[in-house]
Amino acid sequence: MTSLAIENVQDYPRPPALEPVPQMLRILLGDHVVAETVRGFRVLETHHAPTYYLPPGDVFARLSPARGRSICEWKGVATYWDVTIGDVMAPRAAWSYPEPTRPFLPIAGYLAFYATSMDACFVGEHRVIPQPGNFYGGWVTDNLQGRIKGAPGTEHW
Repeated sequence: MTSLAIENVQDYPRPPALEPVPQMLRILLGDHVVAETVRGFRVLETHHAPTYYLPPGDVFARLSPARGRSICEWKGVATYWDVTIGDVMAPRAAWSYPEPTRPFLPIAGYLAFYATSMDACFVGEHRVIPQPGNFYGGWVTDNLQGRIKGAPGTEHW
């Protein structure tokens, strides 16, 4: 297994940084590959697990608009998607920024997926653990150190 560099989430920047991901990103739901790409990006923000964004052309599932929107002070207005592949549907399991702020223009229309809604997500060969809590969608990998925001009592710091 190819190892990922050790990273401490306290060392991630604020405002967040956007960077390309050299590893293969792969998402599974049921027995199906939802997405697979080597053209992904990740957003790094202090105390957060990285959030991974995949180009829509590398997503094989059907996406249907879901209820609601949210606002990120850094990226702009997010829209949500129901994800369907085969006979499996995950409601409100992905989101995107159709018109992100200038620093995040490279991820316009790219999709991020909640690992909690998928059966498996991978960064390279590393299986992802969902970021704690039910709001943030970061992907925790075994190379991350530090206290990751999202668990009860951490939402507002």
